[in-house]
Amino acid sequence: MIVFKNIITTSAFVLCCLFGIQTKAQNHPNLILTKASVAEMRSQLGKVALFDKSLADAKTEVDAVILIGIIVPIPKDMAGGFTHEQHKKNYTILQKAGVLYQLTQDEKYAVYIKNMLFAYAKMYPTLPLHPQERSYARGKLFWQALNDANWLVYVSQSYDCVYDYLSKKDRIYLEKNLFKPFASFLSEGSPQFFNRIHNHSTWGNVAVGMIGLVMNDEKYVDYALNGLKIDNINPNAKDNDGGFIKVAGQKTGFLANLDDPFSPDGYYTEGPYYQRYAMYPFMTFAVALQNNRPDLEIFDHKNGVLIKAVYALLNLTNFNGEFFPLNDAQKGMSIYSKELVTAVDIAYYFGNKDTSLLSVAAKQGRVQLDDAGFAVAKAIQEKKQTPFIKKSLNLSDGSDGTQGGIGILRAQKGSDDFSLVLKYCSQGLSHGHYDKLSFSFYNNENEIYQDYGLARFVNIDQKNGGGYLKENNSWAKQTIAHNTITQDETSHFDNDFETGSKFASELIYFDSSNPKQQVICSKETNAYPDTELKRTMALLTLENFENPILIDLFSITSKSTHQYDLPYYYLGQMIDANFKYETPTVLEPLGTKFGYQHLWKVGHSTLEKNETTQLTWLSNSKFKTITAASKSGDEVIFAKIGANDPKFNLRNNPAIIFRRKNAKDTRFLTITETHGSYSPVTESAKNAFSSIKELKIIHEDENYVVVSILDKKDKSTLVFLTTSKAESTTKHNLTIDTKEYEWTGTLLIKTLE
Repeated sequence: MIVFKNIITTSAFVLCCLFGIQTKAQNHPNLILTKASVAEMRSQLGKVALFDKSLADAKTEVDAVILIGIIVPIPKDMAGGFTHEQHKKNYTILQKAGVLYQLTQDEKYAVYIKNMLFAYAKMYPTLPLHPQERSYARGKLFWQALNDANWLVYVSQSYDCVYDYLSKKDRIYLEKNLFKPFASFLSEGSPQFFNRIHNHSTWGNVAVGMIGLVMNDEKYVDYALNGLKIDNINPNAKDNDGGFIKVAGQKTGFLANLDDPFSPDGYYTEGPYYQRYAMYPFMTFAVALQNNRPDLEIFDHKNGVLIKAVYALLNLTNFNGEFFPLNDAQKGMSIYSKELVTAVDIAYYFGNKDTSLLSVAAKQGRVQLDDAGFAVAKAIQEKKQTPFIKKSLNLSDGSDGTQGGIGILRAQKGSDDFSLVLKYCSQGLSHGHYDKLSFSFYNNENEIYQDYGLARFVNIDQKNGGGYLKENNSWAKQTIAHNTITQDETSHFDNDFETGSKFASELIYFDSSNPKQQVICSKETNAYPDTELKRTMALLTLENFENPILIDLFSITSKSTHQYDLPYYYLGQMIDANFKYETPTVLEPLGTKFGYQHLWKVGHSTLEKNETTQLTWLSNSKFKTITAASKSGDEVIFAKIGANDPKFNLRNNPAIIFRRKNAKDTRFLTITETHGSYSPVTESAKNAFSSIKELKIIHEDENYVVVSILDKKDKSTLVFLTTSKAESTTKHNLTIDTKEYEWTGTLLIKTLE
């Protein structure tokens, strides 16, 4: 470990630094900050509250670290370990110290940066690959090259801020011993990491590009923008996330990572969790390119996809701003992350100055210490913000928008917000899960039905060094872990990444034109051979229900008979079921593979007749009921996650599974209600029972399904669901029991007394 205590700068050192300023003053900073923007921000210090607060917070943090001294340990730990966390802390402090030096002109920050960089420059040439051998691309400072790239993205900004402060001799030393070897290692030395379409490579591309811009080294800038001009990567290599690396004949580099993973709507194919993570390098490098390569017009690239991506991310959140945990995703990650602070500020500044983004920034409570952050803070102080309203929308997936997508339906009732998220997108690269047509459902920030997310404790050293757990593959990626159909206890695409990556589901229609009658329909034809899965989901606000209800119609057609399992991972305490069931005295797993080995079978029922089946549970002081139109012979299974989990890596959440055996063409129909409340203070329950008395399908053909809902006041509601292509102007005609029904659009609701 190398430790330096604070040094009082000598007059000779000051003269050397002043000489450096005189010789290179016209060029730096030029990466994220510019001389003109720094001058403007300095002139406004003390006048813009949110900017001043953000600056003060950074100063407090950096000053505390400077008092401790410089700590540069020899790398040895996985994520969450001491050396990992120290190097991670170092790069964030270096970046902030650089900005503080520029804005306050306090020399102590430049001294700190110089001493830290010299410590790294002394150590770096001696470093072998990181001793932990678990990554497909090991780093030197960190266990994976990805984290090394993080380090260089941040530290390049710091170097830019003190470039003119350092003498020419100092710069030559640092670039020879640290920055050029670092950039060469990430690129030429790690082609399997650098030459990919993946969030890892985005970080690598940006790291090399940003230090290339600071050093004015065109070779590294070209590497960053266009990738390496080599093709010697082992096509059978797997990354640490379990995904195959294949780039033969494929464009790589930053521009390719802008073109391929983003859809025209700004959706990033890996999902919102990793889109959030990648937005920092995407947006930061875009600013650097705007300042240094304006001819690229990077914010206009692919019809302004970077700015669209920020809006997509903001809409891919629940009531509290937490990202929907699609694919590999840690729950709780939200718009309050540092990456989204960066993204929102830059989108406002380089976009069209959309004042609704200001309300998001105001909630975030801090801004970047740069031009974009200053502009946002100043506009907020001038009270220009307007509400950012999340609406129902459909986000396409795939570089050309033809690889499925994510459908979001939102409905409001009073102060309550209900959000349905239907996933019908592509595989999502190596972070993708095998869950075509899965969904999650929210009441405000609370999950009614959850998507499990990832099986990982990020940066918690005791849990596999903070990396992915084996249960991520054996459970979280498996189909049965999601709210969608599993056929014959086998995951979609037989759990094969190569096969799953070839296909995406197809949108049949999306209709949110009537906020009280919203519906989405999608189908999947490749998850299982000779089987078509089709899901139609409607979020309806009806007068005879307390809150919006969710209708879920899952249609299956196949050339042969199968067993179908449809789970609903509800969160809460079971209150009551209207059917008889048995509970075992000895728990056994539900199956042996494809995730079934991780489910305890805690209850079971075989239904003897066609009936309306209901389960009610309580969560967040509200009652929820799922009502199913069940068939004779159907099984209802109560399950709980956690079997074959000796290290207790999985959450022990419950599920109800509707199972149908020996079925060829069939349909599952359920309705979910949120109703009533319970107060532990008054110990009173209100409206604790479902409003539904009977649920059944009264008509079904290849184009239409008609659902009959009889409530407990004996009022019958017919819902006409279109299951084939339709638009808001499509006219329909259907006769049921000699009565003719006509409607226009995708949905008809008829209430019968």
